[in-house]
Amino acid sequence: MAFCYQPPMCMGFGCNAVGVIGCRIIDSPRERLIAILTNNLVPCNGRFPTIIAIIAMFFVGTGAGAGQTLLSAILLTGVIVLGVLLTFLFSRLLSATVLSGVPSSFTLELPPYRMPQVGKVLVRSVLDRTLFVLGRAVAVAAPAGLILWLFANLDAGGVSILARCTAFLDPFARLLGLDGVILMAFILGIPANEIVLPIAIMGYLATGTLSELPALNEMHALLSSHGWTWLTAACTVLFSLLHWPCSTTLITIHKETKSMKWTLLAFLLPTAAGICVCFIVATLARALGLA
Repeated sequence: MAFCYQPPMCMGFGCNAVGVIGCRIIDSPRERLIAILTNNLVPCNGRFPTIIAIIAMFFVGTGAGAGQTLLSAILLTGVIVLGVLLTFLFSRLLSATVLSGVPSSFTLELPPYRMPQVGKVLVRSVLDRTLFVLGRAVAVAAPAGLILWLFANLDAGGVSILARCTAFLDPFARLLGLDGVILMAFILGIPANEIVLPIAIMGYLATGTLSELPALNEMHALLSSHGWTWLTAACTVLFSLLHWPCSTTLITIHKETKSMKWTLLAFLLPTAAGICVCFIVATLARALGLA
């Protein structure tokens, strides 16, 4: 059963929304749904820059030596492997609980070989995949951008709404090894995972607008000056791996399942995993005096 999840999972490394669409190749409705619900547990292309940048800043160093590159690759591979293992774990749990049933066999029938029609392949790829996903992203990005601007620029008692929200979230975020700014950045970053780190930088600098990220050594100094430690970095990487799907992926899940219940479960499943993992890591680190 796990074998049939591998093609959609691999597609999810590029984009989780595309990975969800790729689950259509699974014949069994039950197993297709399991693959859809667990697809977000592997990091997509939008989360890789954040994970790689944090690993480079806090665990490897910003140099470009061969040893640092190798260590960075090993740590990144460990994060990916963790996501894959959690995908299989939650697939097993779903198979044994809410989506229990008789496992189906996986049969791959090879069609007759034909010369590919390049024009047809390009047109279908652009229309059926690229524009399809980008259209959903734009539909959410525009109103989300407006909300982000309002949060950062509207004041309530001389303090921006963004600052008040981060202060409200801070106690809970500290339990997870994060802080209010980081957690708020993940919440406001639901349109696209690529903007999570820029939002966090905006929150720390109180600029009111997203700007180009500084160099890694400058970013490391900025984050460290706002209380980031190795534990903060580790929990941010874990929460980046394990948190709710982006808005485009959620819309795609709803369209594929035609169910708000399964869309909500796809939101809650990685979120609950992220909260639990970060809380356990932060609690153990503090109990052992490592943070």
